[in-house]
Amino acid sequence: MTEFDGADPGDRADLAVLEGVPRVVLDDDGLDFLELALGGGLRASPPLVGVPDSAELVLTDAENTPLVHLVRDGPSRPTLRALRPFARGSGPQWDPALRRPAPTVGADLRRRVGDGRVLALVVEEPPAAADLRAMAEVSGSSDVAGVLCVIPVGRRRHAPGHVGWAGLTRAGLAGTRSLAGSLAATRPGVAVVPVVIPWPGGAPLRIDDVLTAFGASATIHVRHLRSPEQVERLATLPQAYEREVRALYPPASAAEVLRAAGNPERRGAVVFFTGLSGSGKSTIARALAADLEDRDARHVTLLDGDEVRQLLSADLGFDAASREANIERIAYVASLVAANGGIAIAAPIAPFASGRLRARDLASPHGTFVLVHVSTPLEVCEARDRKGLYARARAGLVTDFTGISSPFEVPDDADVVIDATSVAVADAVDAVRDALGRGIAGVEAPTR
Repeated sequence: MTEFDGADPGDRADLAVLEGVPRVVLDDDGLDFLELALGGGLRASPPLVGVPDSAELVLTDAENTPLVHLVRDGPSRPTLRALRPFARGSGPQWDPALRRPAPTVGADLRRRVGDGRVLALVVEEPPAAADLRAMAEVSGSSDVAGVLCVIPVGRRRHAPGHVGWAGLTRAGLAGTRSLAGSLAATRPGVAVVPVVIPWPGGAPLRIDDVLTAFGASATIHVRHLRSPEQVERLATLPQAYEREVRALYPPASAAEVLRAAGNPERRGAVVFFTGLSGSGKSTIARALAADLEDRDARHVTLLDGDEVRQLLSADLGFDAASREANIERIAYVASLVAANGGIAIAAPIAPFASGRLRARDLASPHGTFVLVHVSTPLEVCEARDRKGLYARARAGLVTDFTGISSPFEVPDDADVVIDATSVAVADAVDAVRDALGRGIAGVEAPTR
């Protein structure tokens, strides 16, 4: 097995050699499982999630970026060779200081505690004050030399109360270091190490088994430390607001207040990215989605171009008419999100001005429309070539490829223009959020 992010990501020749190898697109659970496997988190050999039992495959993400070359040489564990690094999102769950491979975390613990006992405390939900006290108490046992403060996160959203609940990854993770710091302050003789691990909710895995690869001697789920009274109080929190409203208002007024709270009249929005393949559209769009989910109560829907192509527009080709139809479909779905008060973020190539104008016309009646042109130059996009598409287009293996054999009409009506070669992702998110905030009340202005 190859250690996550520890292998040479390969070169374009690798992809050329693998041209005829079947490809499998992994879903979010599959990507989490693969990241965990490459990071040394799986000592056993369960089957890779979503991967058929074939002798040789190229595993890709939803954007068709080739991530791993898988080869099975018999019944033994398959060989995984890294081709390209995983696409990383934004937010604290992607901080390299927290999201580390199992051997690195294990070595860090051994350096600090030797052969001492390491207790893994799994934080699956935002911890309450009583949880923090319980964590300090169990870590104070005389035989505990180190504590792994574990935050399991998943790319896919899960229901609250389950391992990998994304509600924690979006907002609660901002306090990961402070959580570990508070624990370390109460137990100065104990080494406290915070760690984020990718967690595939649909995989046949036990987190207790996985954490042994990270150096844990024993595992405790923090939510299991709660008293019955605390469990009951937390379970009834959603009804607490309604009880108070009904106690304070007469019936007719209470009904009106509860309706207003449940259905805030907020204007929706569509943020529509356009730019060449490899320009950085998807990276900025994902970062913007995560940022807005942290700051805004509205539902955020991300419509990535490659993912839409596999589902909503699987029947379309790449000729001009098909491209226009694809953009119209994306814009229509985005307009529905905006009409219901949500924020839709779309990141197709959208090469033609007519398609982008159609998108604006469809969305504008239902909410604010922000067109973002990611203007990264062609030569930079081609040099990156994460998916190997430019090389294939130059070789004549891909027709109607934007920037090579099909034109990209540079927009003259973009609300935001970003050259990703000189603008950091965080600054790009600030710029888009600033433009969005001018059209939507309630979107927080960036802090400069």
